[in-house]
Amino acid sequence: MERGPTGRYETTTVGGERVDAFVPAPLPPDPPIALDGGLQTALERAHLAVGRLDGASRLLPDADLFLYSYVRKEAVLSSQIEGTQSSLSDLLLFELDEAPGVPMDDVIEVSNYVAAMDHGLSRLRGGFPVANRLIREIHATLLSRGRGSGKDPGQFRRSQNWIGGSRPGNARFVPAPHHLVEECMAALERFINADDDGIPTLVRAGLAHLQFETIHPFLDGNGRVGRLLITFLLCQSGVLRQPLLYLSLYFKQDRSTYYALLDSVRRTGDWEAWLAFFLEGVRVTADSAVVTAERLEELFRQDREKIGGTGRRAGSALRVHEALKARPLASVNDVSARTRLSFPSAGAALELLVQLGIARELTGRRRGRIFAYDGYMKILNEGTEPL
Repeated sequence: MERGPTGRYETTTVGGERVDAFVPAPLPPDPPIALDGGLQTALERAHLAVGRLDGASRLLPDADLFLYSYVRKEAVLSSQIEGTQSSLSDLLLFELDEAPGVPMDDVIEVSNYVAAMDHGLSRLRGGFPVANRLIREIHATLLSRGRGSGKDPGQFRRSQNWIGGSRPGNARFVPAPHHLVEECMAALERFINADDDGIPTLVRAGLAHLQFETIHPFLDGNGRVGRLLITFLLCQSGVLRQPLLYLSLYFKQDRSTYYALLDSVRRTGDWEAWLAFFLEGVRVTADSAVVTAERLEELFRQDREKIGGTGRRAGSALRVHEALKARPLASVNDVSARTRLSFPSAGAALELLVQLGIARELTGRRRGRIFAYDGYMKILNEGTEPL
């Protein structure tokens, strides 16, 4: 449904240039979202997929193991959309205090994303709502180190920003003037936490994400915070018990459509077209996460069987296998500490896993060797190739 522009333009002066900055109207849309026909079907399919994902997370023998790696995959994907070249292996090496294979600033950005995600989820579990205070806290963590640390972490912007182009005058999109950001974000906060408008949670998340990206309240990090907002809303509402739904891969793979729909909503007010795309992303992503969890469980089962056939050596090797499930890239020292095996025993067990084709040594060194759980890393790395 085309409603016309979803906001107004306010003329402002930036660097001596007069530019038209877009100020979005508060949500919900007017007239209301038309949840009928194809969009209602898309919503039902997305709800079913999220329900399957939530159910699967409760059946996993150890959901925290899956969550640890899945969160890190999301951090890599979301940061790649913003231009980093860091891989999942780079992040895991960094967390082991090893030098990654990309510029340090890239991997610090990804590491900050993990910390921001962890902080937000911890606050939600403590009963804190998805409100502007939490959004600013997440942003402060995201920009705490490395690139962007000088761009007012945790503070709504106090100057004009823009998207695309070298300056506001030739930008693809100019968000609201800085003096209206607080007002726009206050309205968004009210919408996010409204419980009397009858809007389904998945629809609310889709509307809130686009509105946040339109306001662009920070000088840097808006895309990453906006993508986290989706997951936080689903967890706050109870739609998901575990934070396992992340749309960054979907947005990355179809980013031209994603950006075109953001612009189209602002110009035409066709929220339904955006929501159809968003809900399909929820369905595809949820189904993919379930399949990934099932593939990993099957991989773990097959590898346990391989190890079980090695006789007396199986005991130590199974303990090391459990350690690699928790951290699929690890040093001998790390494995020794987490399994409480001696350094020689941990090293011997890792060598056995290499012989069985389960693990692979990455460095080629005699000292400071690092091993990867190869099959696990292969599954996790799918879709994380840098742009």
